[in-house]
Amino acid sequence: MWPLIFGKKSSQDSMIRAFLLGFIFITVNWVAAQELNCTITVNSDQVGQTNQQIFTTLERSLNDFVNKTKWTDRVYNENERVNARIFITISQYESDRFEANIQLQSSRPVFNTSYESPVFNYRDNAFNFQYQEFEPLVYNPNSFDSNLVGVISYYVYVILGLDADTFSLQGGDEHYRKAQNIVTQAQGTSFSGWAQETGERTRFELVDNLLSNSFREYRIAMYNYHRKGLDILGDNNSTGKQIIAGSLRLFETLIKRRPNAFLIQTFFDAKSEEIQNIFSDGPKVDIVKLKETLNRVAPFYSSTWNQINY
Repeated sequence: MWPLIFGKKSSQDSMIRAFLLGFIFITVNWVAAQELNCTITVNSDQVGQTNQQIFTTLERSLNDFVNKTKWTDRVYNENERVNARIFITISQYESDRFEANIQLQSSRPVFNTSYESPVFNYRDNAFNFQYQEFEPLVYNPNSFDSNLVGVISYYVYVILGLDADTFSLQGGDEHYRKAQNIVTQAQGTSFSGWAQETGERTRFELVDNLLSNSFREYRIAMYNYHRKGLDILGDNNSTGKQIIAGSLRLFETLIKRRPNAFLIQTFFDAKSEEIQNIFSDGPKVDIVKLKETLNRVAPFYSSTWNQINY
């Protein structure tokens, strides 16, 4: 077949060649587009709706949208895809208007283990959108056409950015800037969760903090904790623990400058149980000093830190 296509040309041969090259191009881009291995669940239990078809359609469309959209220019291998789960709980539905919250979770593999380390565990309660069944979901980086698409795309880039930060120092910058672009486009819309509001933990604040030099210790901690600490635990448990403990102390510097930092809360919402498990087994570290650090930077998890023991 290939010699025929690339040999002597006829009009029919040219048509076949164009078709096959077009098919190959589409197929390659579809495979390369899959940066995420994401499962999205839409829960409508709170809605007194006897016909569940629209929620089923929405769930299927969102799964296709997230997993088949080309989010970056990078080609991801199958084992590099970022594992994530998104839970959308619908609280109100009328006509094409939805009120909901969205819970996002992502993880990354730990080198030489079968363990998946949680990276992001976050709930956004300000999620309202319009959607008509079978409406195409398309991300356009140059315009804000749908709050449903906007919110999902924003969190896709946050998840990709956080994952990249765990593998290289400040590796998530490109993804965060794309998320920030969505925030900029959303300004002035009537949808909640985008505005810069004092005291409110909004999508604006999350990505603004991620890109701000004022929160650089968070980005350094993300890299040190995962790449320099977790990834060597299998080969050198003692050294890995020491590096993880050192990365947690970086938050002490951050809270002196930015008390109650939003990013500290997001870090420990994902990591508290993992930290407890890491330091409750294997080679010893200075548990007294570790607990003092943890209680200073994340007192909201003091009951978890109290359970760290040998």
